[in-house]
Amino acid sequence: MANLIPEEKVDQVRSAVNIADFIGQYVQLKKAGKNLFGLCPFHEERTPSFSVNEQKQIFHCFSCGRGGNVFSFIMELENLSFPEAVSKVADFGHIDLPATYTAQAQPAKPKDQLQSDLLDLYADSAKMYQHILVNTELGESALAYLHERGLDDQTIATFGIGYAPKNQLLLDFFKAHKTDYQLLRQSGLFIENQAGELRDRFVDRVLFPIKDASGRVIAFSGRILTKSPDEPKYLNSPETKLFNKRSVLFNFDLARGAIRQRKSVVLFEGFMDVIAAYRAGIQNGVASMGTSLTNEQIYMLERVTDQLYICYDSDMPGQKATDRALKLLGDNSRLNLGVIQMPDGMDPDEYLRAAGTEKFVQVFDDGKQTPTAFEMQYLRHDLNLQNTQDQLTYLAAVLKQLAGLSSNVEQDLYLNQLVQEFGLDKADLRQQLRSVVGQQTVHRQPTQAAPPRLSPEAAGLTPPPPSIDGTPTNMNAAPLSRVERAERLLLYRLLHDHDVWLRVMALADFHFVHDQYQNILADAEAYFNTHNRFELAIFTDFMTDEHLKQVVTSLEFMDIASETSTEEVADLVNVIMNQHPVAEQINGKKTELTAAKQLGNQDLVQRLTLELIELYRQQQQVKQADNL
Repeated sequence: MANLIPEEKVDQVRSAVNIADFIGQYVQLKKAGKNLFGLCPFHEERTPSFSVNEQKQIFHCFSCGRGGNVFSFIMELENLSFPEAVSKVADFGHIDLPATYTAQAQPAKPKDQLQSDLLDLYADSAKMYQHILVNTELGESALAYLHERGLDDQTIATFGIGYAPKNQLLLDFFKAHKTDYQLLRQSGLFIENQAGELRDRFVDRVLFPIKDASGRVIAFSGRILTKSPDEPKYLNSPETKLFNKRSVLFNFDLARGAIRQRKSVVLFEGFMDVIAAYRAGIQNGVASMGTSLTNEQIYMLERVTDQLYICYDSDMPGQKATDRALKLLGDNSRLNLGVIQMPDGMDPDEYLRAAGTEKFVQVFDDGKQTPTAFEMQYLRHDLNLQNTQDQLTYLAAVLKQLAGLSSNVEQDLYLNQLVQEFGLDKADLRQQLRSVVGQQTVHRQPTQAAPPRLSPEAAGLTPPPPSIDGTPTNMNAAPLSRVERAERLLLYRLLHDHDVWLRVMALADFHFVHDQYQNILADAEAYFNTHNRFELAIFTDFMTDEHLKQVVTSLEFMDIASETSTEEVADLVNVIMNQHPVAEQINGKKTELTAAKQLGNQDLVQRLTLELIELYRQQQQVKQADNL
């Protein structure tokens, strides 16, 4: 068999794994009607249009058109071959799949050869750096440093941490393997001088591999081991074809499952904080690449969760960074926000080593703050609240913060705290708050308004309204012609109703107008030779053309009546066979007319002109019918 894995084994894997559970690792799905919806992982969008149907075990994006079964999903997302996809789904479902089925499987052909070569280069580099750290004398000092920081060998292996020694070995390693010079230049692993000579970028540094969402190494961040005033503490890979720091989050590949289980993500400030938390059992943590969160990173998180907690250092620079992050996220995301503060001005890594795992974990259980609670605490810095003027300054700032809350109950909670701390009259505070709210309403410009917290329905968690035949509409797609609407509906009936199949296939001259539907019909003929019943998840594995898989999957999301009738089928066949768009006939007749004019055959010119007029009349009738 071409795919090496027997069909009955493929069916076993597919049947054992719920597609919603598998895709839920990558996309946060919410129920809306019969289907589940989320943000598409194949393109960036703000309104969820990616749908999963658990009953049929398929997915479809109403925006970009991608669709298929569980194997199609991971093949497209991670560019895997079919056997590789079956193996990955089997692993998820804890299904034993003999190695003989996949041992000879060829990986999927790279969509981009340079990208594939760079990935191989980084994979080899990561293995070499980790080998040097763990197994050589050159790495002993770096390994001792990591052990002193509380990292055990298992944690080092989990994160693939390595060491770049003082003597440059990486370039020699690749030269010995005759690696292409241009590939090395483009990798970001080396620095090139004016003479075109290369040298290792990372020297005497502990290296943290930076991985993409699929867990492939795409860059490194190196922490200097021997301090030097001329060298930065951390050195990151430059941006390459693989690595764009705006679209990468450290540890996202490992954290994604825990984020889904805990229904939240923790944003840390540094790699060591993420690793420390992971070691203590807080495994839903990520870190940005030394910058504020970007729109791309925010979108990555919105796809998998609704809740984000910021856990930066609790010293003043960390507090300022937290304040900036809250304002950025509040203006640019739909995420619900919270803050987790380490005690005593420590960063998470320091607090874990000082207080131990139990107290560290307790902070994450008991130390969550709302953004408002954090701001009320943050606004105190640089103020002496024993001073009347500073008290007034503080109260004005807090009331401005409370004015942005939509919940009266939440406002009331914080007003009570102010009343208790400052001994004020609550009615006076409430009156002052109403004044602040009024001022903000008057002065707020439309462009300054924060994005509303939409309900699932208002946020687009229901599919776009169906067209007249139930075909999901796409704002970016041209409307379907009457003929193509008929083709889609008839093809759906042919696949799902054996009586319709027998009736239409008995028509000797029947064929679809558009090639894609005719090609699907040909695949279906071959499929029904070996299968008695249509199941889309099995049929898409049977097909070889990825585009046709997406087309046939989109049919399953049409909102149509489950029952058909003889009259409906007859009408559909009539539209397809007898009301074919005459554009092709018109083009052919124009060609004949041009040739007749060149030959000077006036009788033929006259006849062809009349025939062309009749075709134009038919075309106009079809257009009028389409508009009915």
